[in-house]
Amino acid sequence: MAHASPAKKDLVKRLIKLFEQYPIVGAVNMENLPAPQLQNMKATLRGRIELVMTKRRLMKVAMSQSKVQGLAELEPHLVGMPALLFTKENPFALFRILKKSRSKAPAKNGQIAPFDLVVPAGQTPFAPGPIIGELGALGIKTGVEAGKVVVKADSTVAHKGDKISQKVADVLTRLDIKPMEVGLSLVAVLEKGVIYTSEILDVDEVEFMNKLQNAARWSINLSVNAGYPTKQTITLMIGKAYNDAKGLGMSQALIDSDIINDLLEKAQREMLSVQSVANIENK
Repeated sequence: MAHASPAKKDLVKRLIKLFEQYPIVGAVNMENLPAPQLQNMKATLRGRIELVMTKRRLMKVAMSQSKVQGLAELEPHLVGMPALLFTKENPFALFRILKKSRSKAPAKNGQIAPFDLVVPAGQTPFAPGPIIGELGALGIKTGVEAGKVVVKADSTVAHKGDKISQKVADVLTRLDIKPMEVGLSLVAVLEKGVIYTSEILDVDEVEFMNKLQNAARWSINLSVNAGYPTKQTITLMIGKAYNDAKGLGMSQALIDSDIINDLLEKAQREMLSVQSVANIENK
């Protein structure tokens, strides 16, 4: 940086200051993000995030000069067309906001497949013609039914991590299959020295609540069955102890004021059962 321009030095100083000012630093991939969508996103999050776009080299220089812990672990997550995001928002809530803002887009030549790209079986909108050859060139088996080209079976045209060819992109576009997503992609965040990747931040809220409720039920069952009283289980345990004591008293015919009526009713039922089996008339 000794021979860097004053503008670059000022930018590095600004980044270092932002590292110290904000508790959460995010690595964002802005690859394939259209300018209009970027502007809309910045307008939506104005006042909640600060987004800095610059060369990766300058980001790394600022990270190396900052005293904030964990920045070195964030550096490998500067992928694609990286930018740095600074915020005081909860990183999980921020990830949800950015994820919901993303939209589907057609594949383009040279892009990397985010997952296996599959042309599903079924009828297409095309009449027989050159499209049959185009699909066949990609290993897609076709036929003709009711005057329309039909894909006979699900066909994978690109595997996850593959570079998408022009032919694949053209066919997917013609079939209106949009496998790509455009939007701010939060790759990872740094909070208090801990890195949270997108896999961790991408929480299924419904599944999370189900797991949380199950954990609560399991802990209550464990406490009650183990005889370990807590504020949340003491009432249940007293009720269980009462029912167990009542059951013991009933099974052993122990005379007690709390179960005397139940014992009399049981004796009455047993008497009526014996009377019925023995065919004894009630006089």
